[in-house]
Amino acid sequence: MPKKTKCIDSLRHNEYYDMQSIFDELYNESIKGSEFHDLMDIILDENNILLAYRNIKTNGGSNTPGTDGLSIKDIAKMELQKVVEKVRFILRGSKHGYRPKKDFSIM
Repeated sequence: MPKKTKCIDSLRHNEYYDMQSIFDELYNESIKGSEFHDLMDIILDENNILLAYRNIKTNGGSNTPGTDGLSIKDIAKMELQKVVEKVRFILRGSKHGYRPKKDFSIM
């Protein structure tokens, strides 16, 4: 079986969404032992959310519905700006902030 090589598409996606320089800076700081605080601005950045969405779409498991019953196909029907707004609401806009849902499939 031929050895798999890492696809450079993810790097291109990072560059397309102008996130690569941020990721590089965070990586370089982590090598120096820096501690990170207040990363929500980066996480909630529109380009970061769109990059994550694009990466999830290409993931084979993305067709499996989540705990809310939605798969990536359902999310793909939404306008991109609505996807960004929904992610931001889930992460910061709800009364309690982000709370992971319990995975009932492993019980």
